[in-house]
Amino acid sequence: MLLWFVITYWIISVGIGLYAATRVHNTRDFAIAGRRLPFYMVTATVFATWFGSETVLGIPATFLKEGLHGVVADPFGASMCLILVGLFFAAPLYRMNLLTIGDFYKKKFGRSVEVLTTIAIVISYLGWVGAQITALGLVFNVVSAGEISKLAGMWIGSGTILIYTFFGGMWAVAITDFLQMIIIVIGMLYIGGSVSNMVGGVGVVVEHAAQAGKFDFWPALDLKEIIAFAAAWVTMMFGSIPQQDVFQRVQSSKTEKIAIWGAVFGGGLYFVFAFVPMFLAYSATLIDPKMVSDLIDTDPQMILPTLVMQHAPLFAQVMFFGALLSAIKSCASATLLAPSVTFSENILKPMLGHKLSDHKMLHTMRGVTVVFTILVTIYAMNSKASIFKMVENAYQITLVAAFIPLVAGIYWKRSTNQGALAAIFCGLSVWLSILVFGPEDPFVPAQFAGLFASALGMIVGSLLPNVAGGNLPEEPEHAQLHHLAASHTGHVAEQPHHHPSHTQT
Repeated sequence: MLLWFVITYWIISVGIGLYAATRVHNTRDFAIAGRRLPFYMVTATVFATWFGSETVLGIPATFLKEGLHGVVADPFGASMCLILVGLFFAAPLYRMNLLTIGDFYKKKFGRSVEVLTTIAIVISYLGWVGAQITALGLVFNVVSAGEISKLAGMWIGSGTILIYTFFGGMWAVAITDFLQMIIIVIGMLYIGGSVSNMVGGVGVVVEHAAQAGKFDFWPALDLKEIIAFAAAWVTMMFGSIPQQDVFQRVQSSKTEKIAIWGAVFGGGLYFVFAFVPMFLAYSATLIDPKMVSDLIDTDPQMILPTLVMQHAPLFAQVMFFGALLSAIKSCASATLLAPSVTFSENILKPMLGHKLSDHKMLHTMRGVTVVFTILVTIYAMNSKASIFKMVENAYQITLVAAFIPLVAGIYWKRSTNQGALAAIFCGLSVWLSILVFGPEDPFVPAQFAGLFASALGMIVGSLLPNVAGGNLPEEPEHAQLHHLAASHTGHVAEQPHHHPSHTQT
């Protein structure tokens, strides 16, 4: 019966996504929903995109082993990322009226920086989408009692998500995200109440976890531990800011204020609800300690699904797996769409020629979505990393290559294309050198060292005489960009709403 529920829910979701496809008439509709999303939908799609498999399976498994100290990257860093996007990046980016995050780098620093940052952003999505595909395989395997293998489940899951993402683009993602957020919230609260009754209340679980030291958050007064703690935090907090999926939610908003507060409220909701799966997983140590001890060192991601399957009634199972599938699908569809759009717009379109019609560009974006889905499913099948680690590692490359150019491009008037190229080169070089040639457990984590190298490269490269070539944008565009950032630090004015057709960036 549980398997049939999953199948029915899957078919309904695909149907809703295909209905959303009727709103897609051009690349602007496909990429950013025609810039027409209201506040409640922007908040929902921000929350649902972040609330993925790592939140339900990966974070609780890490919490059981390492406590709050182990989950500093997610949810603490991840939720702070969304709040920072809303407060400091949404307004200036929204006013630029762009289609992709890569368009920002081109507008500010030129073609070379656009290509390098776009490639880094696309690569970063392999880990994040791979984690969702891995989780889909796990869910289908569990609900079918092993009849569907994990590999088959990966292909079934990625194939069906591809269907509505392929046709509906951002409209399909936004509408399904809104419905899936409702299912996530209701499902998590219901299963939380059911498990709470099994153990004698929330207070029993919290007290037991506190006595076990699971709420120890801050690192010991040791320099190496403090650096590692900070590195884990900033990897998600800063590394996921220069991402196309975040940018799409900002640009899809109906107004500037919606872009700002949709990101802030979505991040706040994510932080609150991310603790529910942690509560559920720790409750398992009281309900079935033997099962937890058997899985904690072999496959900790299975602890929560096993608890629900073995100890919860059927309706609670339906609610849990409904919430889990909603979390995975909302995250997977968004993270399939985002890299496909930015790769098409910022890599393929200039190669194919700017005279490419909007209709043909829409077909190109859809074709790239298919290719990326196949590649990321193959990557997930061959990855040995945990779901949590796949997501955490995904943001290292954008942290060292794309974050500093984004911040400097908005807020530092003296930043140049030479500085941006130096930032990318220094950040990637230091990061890769430590990963490849450094010790297995370096004193300064590779991504942390790469972030500082990137910042130093931006400062030195921008202040030195320009030798990088003629990619600098014209002065009026420079001035306009920094005017947008400067005006954001003061009063945020409501912007008039336009719907220009996107023919050329």
